[in-house]
Amino acid sequence: MELNVEEMQLQTFIKMPKIELHALNGSLSHRTLQKLIDLKKTKSGISTECDLKIPCLTSNDLSECFKVFDLIHKITDSLEAIYVAACDVIEDFYKDGVHYLELRTTPKISSPFFSQEMYIETVIKAIEDTCSQKCKGMIVKLLLSIDRKRTSRYAEETLKIAEFYFSMSSCVVGIDLSGNPMSGDIGCFLPYLDHAKKIGLKLAVHVSEVPNNFKEVEQLLKLQPDRLGHGTYLHPQKGGSLKNFELLKELKIPLEICLTSNVISKTVPSYEEHHFKLFNEINHPCVLCTDDKGIFNTTLSKEYCLASNHYSLTKEDMFNLSYNSINYIFSDDSKDELRSLWKEYIKE
Repeated sequence: MELNVEEMQLQTFIKMPKIELHALNGSLSHRTLQKLIDLKKTKSGISTECDLKIPCLTSNDLSECFKVFDLIHKITDSLEAIYVAACDVIEDFYKDGVHYLELRTTPKISSPFFSQEMYIETVIKAIEDTCSQKCKGMIVKLLLSIDRKRTSRYAEETLKIAEFYFSMSSCVVGIDLSGNPMSGDIGCFLPYLDHAKKIGLKLAVHVSEVPNNFKEVEQLLKLQPDRLGHGTYLHPQKGGSLKNFELLKELKIPLEICLTSNVISKTVPSYEEHHFKLFNEINHPCVLCTDDKGIFNTTLSKEYCLASNHYSLTKEDMFNLSYNSINYIFSDDSKDELRSLWKEYIKE
């Protein structure tokens, strides 16, 4: 069967080594969701459960997409399920040509079956086992997420857990601030984020996901995080503040770009009108990412294919976009190894 241009591009990008820096809890594939549903039914002894059905993952309806989150919470309520989920996500990225992956997870705040520490230890074990067995050579790191819709007490708890595992394991490298951008007073989280930086944890924050939030954006930029998630309304042509835009350019903080996620979420009208185009034109550091690849039915290779098609990027542009992503990872010790791998790919 003859392949069309897009299919040929996709095959090319699957082979190209890539970096994924914005992978959230919605990264579980259809295959993994079904596996976890079957596991839960087996464990509970229930043959059928009407509320354990996979919503349509090919829908461009955001309400349908986010029904998957409710399902994920229901079927990852045991350490065994958490382990399976983490292993599968890592393997999926590996098969898509990802050689360095940063996963993000919010420690579960309450469970009758396990503690937050047990949860994190299970994820770390999944990372170590998968990288040593099925995905040899792959580097996977972990960021713990502070959910801004929770109180500052939970932020403090998450930071303490991150600090402990940062001192004990090379796996935990940073903190993420995420959650509903319309909820929470960002000011109460700033001391914890600042402390995270001071003890050596890297910092990624979701920023400017809603319009006109200029004061909050300024507060987060002045914190000088290591990376910014989305940044949908940062550019002046997208309604951003010129003052904040100039500060962003001065600090050169990399943007984590999630094309499909933004289009389906309707925070941008279309791929053609995506803010990546504007930031790419001024050579601002950007990294292509998937966000919730399971929820939005995408892969990192597909995101590269979309960027190539919609922004007229050459093969050299795409390789450089991938190669330059190495500069923005949170594991400094891995950068030289990864650069050598990318250069080997070019030789071949």
